[in-house]
Amino acid sequence: MITRDQAWKLLTEKMQNQNLRRHCLSVEAVMRALAKHFGGDEEKWGIVGLLHDGDYEFTKTDPGSHAKLMANWVRELGETDAELLEGIESHGWFHQGKQAQTQMQWALFCCDELTGLIVASALVLPSKRLSDLSISSVLKKFPQKSFAAGVKREDIAMCEEKLSIKLEDFVRIALVAMQSIAPEIGL
Repeated sequence: MITRDQAWKLLTEKMQNQNLRRHCLSVEAVMRALAKHFGGDEEKWGIVGLLHDGDYEFTKTDPGSHAKLMANWVRELGETDAELLEGIESHGWFHQGKQAQTQMQWALFCCDELTGLIVASALVLPSKRLSDLSISSVLKKFPQKSFAAGVKREDIAMCEEKLSIKLEDFVRIALVAMQSIAPEIGL
């Protein structure tokens, strides 16, 4: 399996936007925490999270290719792990009318949007710091559709059905994970 260093190098070669990089770091941290929660491979889940949007700058006008291109770049590095490659590719499946299949893929699907809600919730605080953000604050913002209007709450809420995690626990896992890397993501 490719290393985290190789994955980071690939991401930074292909993605120039600092905010997108921070998003990928956030999803990586949450995926590692979810892997730990479920007893999964933290390294593999983390790399899937880190690379899930790595081709966005190349595919933003061609959503049908999103995540496929990144998986191909990872294959070019010699990666053959089907779970890792399909994990990355699964991020773009909704453009093709397909759904996630595995626990890792559902974790990625549900947490991707949650990281955005958490960042938006932190940015409205006077301090703009994740360390000052509480689970209850995020949950209070969750039903407010005008707040962070682009966040698909229905994707996040699928954590209960697809991952058997209550929304409050899902937010806690994600927030704690993101707080652990707050300096790296500027929050």
